[in-house]
Amino acid sequence: MTRADNILFRPWGELRQLQNRTLHSFITRRLYPFSPYYRRLFDKNKIRPDSIKTVKDLNRIPFSSKKTFLDVMDEDPAKGTLDFCLQPNEELIKKFLPKTELIKFLISGMVKGKENVKSGLEKEYRPIFLTATAGTTNKPISFLYTSYDIENLKLYGRRLINIIGIRKEKIAVNVFPYAPHLAFWQTVFGGIAANVFILSTGGGKTLGTEGNIRSILKVKPQFLIGVPSYAYHILKMCREQNTDLSFLNRVILGAGRVPTGFKLKICKLLNEMGASDVRVMGTYGFTEARSAWAECSTSLDVSSGYHTYPDKEVFEVVDPETGEVKGEGEDGEIVYSCIDGRGSCVIRYRTGDLVKGGITYSPCPHCGRTVPRISSDIVRASNIKSIQLSKIKGSLVNLNDLEHILDDREEIDEWQIEIIKKDNDPYEVDELVLYVSLLRDVDKEEFSRRLNDDTLSATDISFNKINFVSRQDIQHRIEIESSVKAKKIIDKRPAV
Repeated sequence: MTRADNILFRPWGELRQLQNRTLHSFITRRLYPFSPYYRRLFDKNKIRPDSIKTVKDLNRIPFSSKKTFLDVMDEDPAKGTLDFCLQPNEELIKKFLPKTELIKFLISGMVKGKENVKSGLEKEYRPIFLTATAGTTNKPISFLYTSYDIENLKLYGRRLINIIGIRKEKIAVNVFPYAPHLAFWQTVFGGIAANVFILSTGGGKTLGTEGNIRSILKVKPQFLIGVPSYAYHILKMCREQNTDLSFLNRVILGAGRVPTGFKLKICKLLNEMGASDVRVMGTYGFTEARSAWAECSTSLDVSSGYHTYPDKEVFEVVDPETGEVKGEGEDGEIVYSCIDGRGSCVIRYRTGDLVKGGITYSPCPHCGRTVPRISSDIVRASNIKSIQLSKIKGSLVNLNDLEHILDDREEIDEWQIEIIKKDNDPYEVDELVLYVSLLRDVDKEEFSRRLNDDTLSATDISFNKINFVSRQDIQHRIEIESSVKAKKIIDKRPAV
């Protein structure tokens, strides 16, 4: 284990001190001097950069969010999101960078003098790579990486692989879709940094499911890495073909929620194909952080939480209504701050992800790491929608609760929820329609009645209609082969 990875086992008090020092240095030497957006934000709100000395001081800084990026893009489409990218120039470098920073470039290369300084600064700050949001609810937003950020991406990937438990003698297959998508590239760079063999197939869009299955049978991996819906799809197809997958007993899932019931479905499939001691682990990441975090290996009914990297970032949980910072273990919205990056950097970024159980600061009882851990019970705030169930008033409905109920049900293979207007009339009430394929024959009337009873009890709503469809139909509906993320909840209400 390298020194950079060993940091994750140091006492939390030491890590918090390191985090505070790194935060202060980043704000004063990188973010405020070189980020056009944050320099304007600090000046507008009369925030002195050197006043941000500890994590507690972050509450002086206004939040940013995806809407912030969209607003900036609308103001100047040609510039896009470059205002969030660190952009040093000669004047700013002379004003803000300590001379020790420039000296390191003078003595670090073959070329002497100013050319070496210029070359070093370009390598540290010049964007050379990007990933982008999927754009499922808004325009795709690009985030830029410099060579410095690529090295961080490798470090995060190596840490993630160590936490998951992929050792050098093991083999993994990565079926994340090939795209400028964080999950794919985090896995690729993580394998390179950890010196682990990972075959990246590009997912269904590149090889198709049969091609992915052939690749798995050829290299016989112990680890399968991918989007929950697509990894599940591959394993179902293998089971239909009576494939021997006794060599595969670890499944790592990202870019989607991984409830306990879903983990148990994965485990059952692999057990039926000869695998034993199966573990299913979730990961959490988002484009704006240019990083991902993992659960460590536990039994299927227990989550360790996502292990974070406090030397590189700060996480807060805030009240989604008031913005008040919540205490340890309290529910709220996840807020992220980069404290050691170049390229596109965000501070106090509201993710729109709601977490039950918040952040825990005690050592992990499963692996012993001392870093803050985010509860794995995370849902998207965008899945809380206003549903007009009557002509009188609308109700806020948490569709994440419906997702949890459907994923946990043993009889259900795949599903999709459509939100529509009755008779397609913009002024009529809303209706929830469920399309579902089943794993086995059931009494459909009884199934529908019990499912609606459960959803009504848990969410105060029920489905207006339940349509039973074939596996092929549901796979086409959720775009399992072609989409970066399966389209499980579709809002088809016409605009008024």
